[in-house]
Amino acid sequence: MIFTRWSAKLPGTQRRAAARSDRATARPAAGTPATPPTAAPEPAAPPAAADGTPTAPTAATTAGSVPAARAERPDPASAQETAPVTLSPTVDALSVHDILGTIPALVAVVYGPEHRLAYVNGAYASVFGPRPAGHTAREALPELDALGLLPLMDQVLRSGKPRTVKSRKVPGGAGSDRSRDGYYTFTCTPIEVAASGPAPDPEVACVAPHKGVLVFGADVTDQVESAERLRASEARQREAAVTLQRSLLPQELEQPDDLRVAATYQPGGTDAAVGGDWYDVITLGAGRTALVIGDVMGRGVRAAAVMGQLRTAVRAYARLDLPPHEVLQLLDGLAAEIDANQIATCVYAVHDPNEGRLVYASAGHLPILVRDPDGTVRRAAEPTGPPLGTGGWLHTSGSVALGPGSSAVLYTDGLVERRDKDIDDGVEALERAFAGAAGPPDIVCDRLLRSLGITASHDDDVAILVLQHPERTGHDAELFHNAALELHGGTEAAPRARAFASGVLASWRFSPELHDLGVLAASELVANSLQHGTPPMRLRLRRTDRRLIVEVTDGDDHLPRRRRAEPADEAGRGISIVATIASSWGSRRTPGGGKAVWCEFALPRN
Repeated sequence: MIFTRWSAKLPGTQRRAAARSDRATARPAAGTPATPPTAAPEPAAPPAAADGTPTAPTAATTAGSVPAARAERPDPASAQETAPVTLSPTVDALSVHDILGTIPALVAVVYGPEHRLAYVNGAYASVFGPRPAGHTAREALPELDALGLLPLMDQVLRSGKPRTVKSRKVPGGAGSDRSRDGYYTFTCTPIEVAASGPAPDPEVACVAPHKGVLVFGADVTDQVESAERLRASEARQREAAVTLQRSLLPQELEQPDDLRVAATYQPGGTDAAVGGDWYDVITLGAGRTALVIGDVMGRGVRAAAVMGQLRTAVRAYARLDLPPHEVLQLLDGLAAEIDANQIATCVYAVHDPNEGRLVYASAGHLPILVRDPDGTVRRAAEPTGPPLGTGGWLHTSGSVALGPGSSAVLYTDGLVERRDKDIDDGVEALERAFAGAAGPPDIVCDRLLRSLGITASHDDDVAILVLQHPERTGHDAELFHNAALELHGGTEAAPRARAFASGVLASWRFSPELHDLGVLAASELVANSLQHGTPPMRLRLRRTDRRLIVEVTDGDDHLPRRRRAEPADEAGRGISIVATIASSWGSRRTPGGGKAVWCEFALPRN
């Protein structure tokens, strides 16, 4: 069946055709103005048949019913084209007074070389009060003069470039009640103030274009107060960290009889992260003194904790009276056990006044500097090993002469290391400073800090340990004596030792009680050496201003120990007797082989 003839009469076809026809009519030709649409005529009622029933729709009546159909379902495209267009206002249409008046920041506009006031906004007036226009800034804006902005405004006017000053304090310029001081960052920007035309007051109106300055003050009170609270918190944390660090250092250095010692610690930087520098002085007995300085790599509480453990371990190992390289060997293993990620450098040195030398071992630390009595400064030579905590290295000991009149300095790398210089240059600078640093050890410490430019803002921790072996003369020399006797063994060795000790102690004018105790101690130590030791043997008596020292050396390296002797035992009481009558006693192995057993008697203070 062919529908071409009847397709126009199918349901909906007439409506679609009429819609297309209306759109074509409503759309104006290109280049012609659009006309407003007219109201559509109401559709005519369809004719009725003779019996009153409506007849079938014709083409004319169908065409009249199409607009009603369009009204039921409007076309979106035509509705969009006929909707009115609303344009947003542009910046050109806004008033400058309206814009600046709503800004919460402080705004002032001045013009001319005298900075005559042209405008202040409400925020400015609320902080400083209303200001009369037309007057100079020095008259109308005295607050800017007090804040030091007038010279800055002159620079801006001359150079044509903006300038900024940060965080200027404005008394009572913060908060709605103005109960606290405010802080503002002011920016002065060059502008050109246009002519304002005739005005009733010629002093107020700007009748010709002038170069001017716009002063913009941003409120930074909250930021400044937050920064101050943060700095205060950091200062408290740093104070706590420095207190922790100092509490781990010796609160008071032990002062040996034969040395004068002083040390100083300078925390580095301004942050809370302190370093792991430490020092210590340990009296070993028999006039010998151990001196140690070290530096744990890194910063913070962890480094300080490792430092505290190493310092405690050094004191424990020093009580064993081991050679310096053996002490470092033990520390090396301990450092690896404490924290495998932390390494430390260290120098451990022992001074023996009888030998006049400083025996030392170094684990990756900077060299000891020694100044002779003539002012010559020399570095302690090798050996040195890798830092503690690396493992797999056998440290060795070296020695350097330190006789009467000599001085030495031990230090950490913070004293000589600089970011822009080689560390050898820093050591050379320290040598020059040490050569001219005279005075007691504490004064020398201060002079070295000043000479090397160490201030409170230095970026690394610094520890310095200065020791001096004074050259005594006059009355002081009478308080220090040495006497020694070589013992060859045999039955006559003990009587000879007692006779020698009695004569020496009598010449040193000790009291009878201390004389008898000294002779008894010398007799027991010699008898112990004769029974358990081997030649060569030596008895040494030493007097200082604070103690009497009795020491016996022999060729056997077996160290004696104190034990309880049974009533039937004929031996084993010598060391117990010495430990009972003396202030302290001890023993150690000597570098050339053999051992030394000693005891001390404290002298009464006058």
